[in-house]
Amino acid sequence: MKDLKGQLAFITGGASGAGFGQATVFGRAGAEIVIADVRAEGIDAALEKLRAEGIRAHGIKLDIMDRDAYAKAADEVESVFGRAPTILSNTAGVNSFGPIEKTTYDDFDWIVGVNLGGVINGMVTFVPRMIAAGVPGHIVTVSSLGGFMGSALAGPYSAAKAASINLMEGYRQGLAQYDIGVSVCTPANIRSNIAEASRLRPEKFGSSGYVENDDSIASLHSIHQHGLDPEKLGEAIMRGIQENALYIIPYPEVREGLEKHFQAIIESVAPIESDPEGARLRTEALINWGRDRTRVFADGKKGE
Repeated sequence: MKDLKGQLAFITGGASGAGFGQATVFGRAGAEIVIADVRAEGIDAALEKLRAEGIRAHGIKLDIMDRDAYAKAADEVESVFGRAPTILSNTAGVNSFGPIEKTTYDDFDWIVGVNLGGVINGMVTFVPRMIAAGVPGHIVTVSSLGGFMGSALAGPYSAAKAASINLMEGYRQGLAQYDIGVSVCTPANIRSNIAEASRLRPEKFGSSGYVENDDSIASLHSIHQHGLDPEKLGEAIMRGIQENALYIIPYPEVREGLEKHFQAIIESVAPIESDPEGARLRTEALINWGRDRTRVFADGKKGE
């Protein structure tokens, strides 16, 4: 997808931060925009700004954890625009910080539910529609640099982001045959309002082991106020779409840390001399299975 003119982008969390940055950049490049966000007042403000620039934009209030609501949102998009999105951006996310040993079920259910469950709902809702449309498309999920490593203070968040990275790698392999590209963006800090995410936490997930108050929010703002500008991130994501990049990481300062982290993993792999025959047999088994897996699994038929 070299040209975004005439594309239709569905962006979760699109009313602010990284989502609105993409909406602005994509819209200026000629795409039509659908903003999906849980905050109705945020949608109205975002639409006003986009339309002031002559961008055709539509807003949908959406809790991305609600699968029925997601399906209705997809129907609404097709009703308004007469087609399915050609760009899906899974951007909405939440975070909460606290000692991992104090994490409650509600902490996991909310944080993982939004950051991973919301991505899953977007994929299961829109991928079949994008395939059925029969036109080239692209999907990008905004994960996090935190998805590459664990965190004692943001355990559920990092775990969910790690899973979303892995999931996008799988979808990239599976959707290439349909001319649908897949990217995953792993930002560090962004100049956004994610510091206030705890204020959106539903009451049903009210039991938390974490600190969530004005002081904790102010502490997080002190980091995010110096984060990457959302439009700059949006420009990097647009380039990633145009180049069909798997990873989008516009943060040069993280290279050294990632190199050390992954080098430690590589160095943990046993040398080939420790089990050459076992390595040969296991590799051959995987190769042979790979040759046969399309026949067995790809068509989705049972009992054949």
